[in-house]
Amino acid sequence: MGDRDRDSERRARNARARDAYGRPLPHGAAGEPTTSDEEAAKLARYPIAALAQAQRLLDADRPFHAHEVLEAVWKSASAEEREMWRGLAQVAVGLTHLRRGNPVGARALLTRAADRLASNLTAGAPYGLDLPGLVLDVRMLASHVEDQGTDSLTARLVLVRLD
Repeated sequence: MGDRDRDSERRARNARARDAYGRPLPHGAAGEPTTSDEEAAKLARYPIAALAQAQRLLDADRPFHAHEVLEAVWKSASAEEREMWRGLAQVAVGLTHLRRGNPVGARALLTRAADRLASNLTAGAPYGLDLPGLVLDVRMLASHVEDQGTDSLTARLVLVRLD
């Protein structure tokens, strides 16, 4: 336990470099750039900016890193929005499982995310989100994961339009 990376509050951290799908790489290996805890905390204060960053990461096929941004917002969101942000983070985790070749995990997380987001549809469309459309897209992707396998799926979900 003494050699584990820890933050200033002694919480366990993993400072190892990670690949595009969030898997830890060997010590000393160069990895993909990540969103630092400080940057994620800053983005969490600006939900529109956080959504835009998460969408850019999804578009770059980096769903694990999008999850980190969305998780930061989820953990600091108001009680009224917390479950919506949790569902958005779960979408990114589902895509991470998909990219890592885990169709069972992908389907489970995507289904859970769609259910969570569907329970928040009465909240309207905050921050430019099309929650009904996203729920449909996530459900469709989840239903095809095991049928088509992870290699043949090209999942591109749109949280927000960056046009």
